[in-house]
Amino acid sequence: MTRLFHHFRWFLVAALILLNISPGVAMTEEELTLKLEFEPPATQKLLKEAAKLARDAYGSHDLWKAAVRYCDAARLGSIEAQYQLGMLYAFGAGVPVQRAYAAALFSMAGQQGHYEAQNMLESIRFESSTLPGCINSAKNQPEKSIRYSSVSASGLGIDIETRVNQLPKSKAWIVDMVKTMSPWYQIDPHLALSIVSVESNFNTNALSPKNAMGLMQIIPATAERFNVKDAFDASQNIKAGLKYLQWLLNRYHGDVALAAAGYNAGEGAVDRHHGVPPYPETQQYVARVLRLYQKEKCC
Repeated sequence: MTRLFHHFRWFLVAALILLNISPGVAMTEEELTLKLEFEPPATQKLLKEAAKLARDAYGSHDLWKAAVRYCDAARLGSIEAQYQLGMLYAFGAGVPVQRAYAAALFSMAGQQGHYEAQNMLESIRFESSTLPGCINSAKNQPEKSIRYSSVSASGLGIDIETRVNQLPKSKAWIVDMVKTMSPWYQIDPHLALSIVSVESNFNTNALSPKNAMGLMQIIPATAERFNVKDAFDASQNIKAGLKYLQWLLNRYHGDVALAAAGYNAGEGAVDRHHGVPPYPETQQYVARVLRLYQKEKCC
């Protein structure tokens, strides 16, 4: 992402906070009931399904499915759906960030009296009449977000097998240990090795500025959580990292992007943002893990 995009993104987040609008596009039941009051049955059903997917989402695919339903409802004339789909495109939630699409959708809804859409249009300060293809035809589904989809996980850089084969022979014992221990925690060794590669580059003595230690960069809180006495001891370090990774994979139903995001930023950040948090470091971390592992689901 460019620096300009980051500036826009954080400006937009700040604007939403000032306007008391949720960037997660997740309506409460009460908000949804009020918004559905004047909707016909067909769009009511689509909006209910979309709102539930957005509210309960733990991954980009759920948010993409919400976008599909919002687009169907928007095509049928729902002003609320036009606004909600604009929010998804504004934040790249389930769909790619498309400022032009967002502006066009906010403009469409705003011209029909949608107050929040009017505010968003003023906030993003962008004019566009370019609508997503799904508005014109049911055959054109919204694009999937490239940040968390399999597109970003394949065809870019080397996979973990190639990376491991490039390691010096002095690191072979680390690979063997990870491959031996990973099945104990029902984890694909390739995913565990991808985490080790990104975290420490197979350096047993790695120490980060945030005091993350060893092969899987165990922070003091994680060391205490999993009873690690010496975080620089390879077996203890790998054991704790695998336990935490197993816990994250169970929590996020095998979603590798979310588990990796939780490993980097903590599960609290993932839960608050209903997906990979909008932190540049975490997004880059997840992208690197996916490039190496090249799978979206694990275990």
